[in-house]
Amino acid sequence: MSSADQVLARLGALHPKRIDLSLGRLNRLLAALGNPERRLPPVIHVGGTNGKGSTVAFLRAMLEAEGKRVHVYTSPHLVRFHERIRLAGQIVSDKALAAALEETERANAGGEITFFEITTAAAFLLFSRSEADVLLLEVGLGGRLDATNVVERPLATVITPVSIDHTEYLGPTIADIAGEKAGIFKRGAPAIVASQEEAAL
Repeated sequence: MSSADQVLARLGALHPKRIDLSLGRLNRLLAALGNPERRLPPVIHVGGTNGKGSTVAFLRAMLEAEGKRVHVYTSPHLVRFHERIRLAGQIVSDKALAAALEETERANAGGEITFFEITTAAAFLLFSRSEADVLLLEVGLGGRLDATNVVERPLATVITPVSIDHTEYLGPTIADIAGEKAGIFKRGAPAIVASQEEAAL
């Protein structure tokens, strides 16, 4: 097991629930880390139900074809956690990931926090310390209370098609779920919305 994998195993035990939507714990941790989410490259925030990962992949390919340096944060991973974080096109190294995770773990000081929240904080540390032209940031679950939704001024937001998903967290209807997804919209930031069924609009 690599250094990063060992830290990831520890972090998975910090909260009894895998999913517990809230921004309070993460905001506390980010403040302890010096608010790296305020020092990110321009962010394109991608939410929705279907096609988030594909949309991020298409955007990355187009931007890199134009010579842009692109950071990417996506989930879940296929084989290894490291795949979730790309720094200027390259999957994060084990050494860099382990260091960021350990720094985040120290700043958290044993506080209760979900695995996704604390690993998102570590990703923000990495993104804030590496130059890029754009950060493609994929929502984990929902939008309004997702850990990625601490970015106050994205370059743009994207919502892919919305369908019934995670009703125990987001609500029983398409309208409820769409409302949660739309929580990533920010005043002054362009919003690009895929074709939706009427109930989602």
